[in-house]
Amino acid sequence: MKPIVVIVGRPNVGKSTLFNRVTRTRNAVVADTPGVTRDRNYAEASWNGFGFILVDTGGFLADNNDSLTEKVRFQLFKAMEEADVILHIMDGKYGVSPYDKELVDLIRISKKPTFYVVNKIDGPEQESNVSEFHQLGIDKLYPVSAAHGYGMHELLDHLVSEMPESEPDDYKELTKIAVVGRPNVGKSSLINRIIGEERLLVSDTPGTTRDAIDTVCEINGTPYLFIDTAGIRRKGRVKEKIETFSILRALKSMARCDIALVLLDASEGITDQDVTIAGYTVDRGCGCIFLFNKWDMVHQGRQEVNAYSEQLRYRAKFLSFAPILTISAKTGLGVSRIFRVVDRVYEQYGRRISTARLNRILQQAVEQNQPPFVKGKRLRFYYITQLRQKPPTFVCFTNYPDEIHFSYHRYLVNQIRTKGGLDSTPIRLYFRKKTSGMNR
Repeated sequence: MKPIVVIVGRPNVGKSTLFNRVTRTRNAVVADTPGVTRDRNYAEASWNGFGFILVDTGGFLADNNDSLTEKVRFQLFKAMEEADVILHIMDGKYGVSPYDKELVDLIRISKKPTFYVVNKIDGPEQESNVSEFHQLGIDKLYPVSAAHGYGMHELLDHLVSEMPESEPDDYKELTKIAVVGRPNVGKSSLINRIIGEERLLVSDTPGTTRDAIDTVCEINGTPYLFIDTAGIRRKGRVKEKIETFSILRALKSMARCDIALVLLDASEGITDQDVTIAGYTVDRGCGCIFLFNKWDMVHQGRQEVNAYSEQLRYRAKFLSFAPILTISAKTGLGVSRIFRVVDRVYEQYGRRISTARLNRILQQAVEQNQPPFVKGKRLRFYYITQLRQKPPTFVCFTNYPDEIHFSYHRYLVNQIRTKGGLDSTPIRLYFRKKTSGMNR
């Protein structure tokens, strides 16, 4: 396991900006709105060849009766427990805050190696702003500008010198799973149920999760990487710029994953937005598993399961291959079945079919259902081969690739799916014109 460096500080001091600069990504949502980051956000980083895990946390505020603030503080404390090194970020433009003092006291109790960073210092002429932070009893302060890079080299040089040596990474190949759905359908609750701890902040407030959060867990000896994503809303209902960023991040998470678990709220039924979200999985070519969550709140008989499944199949015809499960993240109902289905979908998602077998399937399909005539000549299919996996992608050479009707395209896909044992994965089939140099 690589060393863990946790970024802490009160809201709007630039924690996420520093996170993005060090990781060379835009994984943390950055905006002028205080309190944007609520969950812990993890990413790999490196400096001078030294690798570590960087963790962004929610803004530290006073302990009060607000339940969301309490949960953010809880997540921050959990992150500090995990940390090998702490980066305490303070605001050089605003000056010392009472929250800075309280957090310094808590960090000292933890006895973790800590770097105290004064952010928003854009150059040497502003370093005089740092002096007032010495009143917190801190000897060494690091003036930096996370936005512009000033002082970052010195900070990172000293940071890696304090880190323990990283351990080998045991997880070289993971099944990557994105958990997607409308806001408040139970995405974070599901991951918490699976990993058995409150690793992700859970709240009844829609839109609580704004960043995509990666969580590695091992189930029955098999490692999985879970990506919890911000709830996706209709474009017309996105009023805050910050939520727009979250939607883009959710879609990007699907691009990273092998399988998307599309959560639907069984107590509310199937909505148009559920179908739209499911459509994103098709665009990105990832596997898909439908999960009717909150099944404990509806009747649990076979008749209800069939009715929900039939309605979903009707409204999402383009995902007729996607398995459907009924679960309750709250009670654990059906959650253990998810991994058997995930393993089946992932195996098919990464399967390679031999060229010889594919051409037997193609030959049998054409014999059973002859293709129509095009421009007075019959369509001919000469040869098929698999281009790649994840998802299984095939190319078929023909005399008129641009004239193939979508119904015959669908017929050939279904033949490959049925006879190739690919009943639970997306498939892509392309047509190309046969060249004169081809022997088949």
